[in-house]
Amino acid sequence: MTDVNLINGIALAFEGDAVYSMYIRRHLIFQGLTKPNQLHREATKYVSAKAQANLISLMLEEGILTEKEEDIYKRGRNANSHTKAKNADIVTYRMSTGFEAVMGYLHMTEEIERLEELIDWCVKRVEEATHENK
Repeated sequence: MTDVNLINGIALAFEGDAVYSMYIRRHLIFQGLTKPNQLHREATKYVSAKAQANLISLMLEEGILTEKEEDIYKRGRNANSHTKAKNADIVTYRMSTGFEAVMGYLHMTEEIERLEELIDWCVKRVEEATHENK
């Protein structure tokens, strides 16, 4: 078994991207969305680099991450990915990579209750923001 603490931030983010997307997709389908274009449009409110950067900023502001989770965020954010975001500036992209690294870390360490707690928190924040903007 690999020590998850030794896995680099990019690999954690790779896992986190998939895990977070899966939870968001399931959430949207359970909300009654079934059309692919509708699902995709709604999903970007949660999973875009900009959305994830905003969410991690709020988490840091509100101090809801543990010290370990903050360390993992920084590891992901500071990792050199050699890829560029399609629709985000480098700071936003790196912050979203850090966000995904936290999700990947929690999934890989099987801290599922904590993972789901943070994802639920994210869903609530996105939905609050969506309702405010209507």
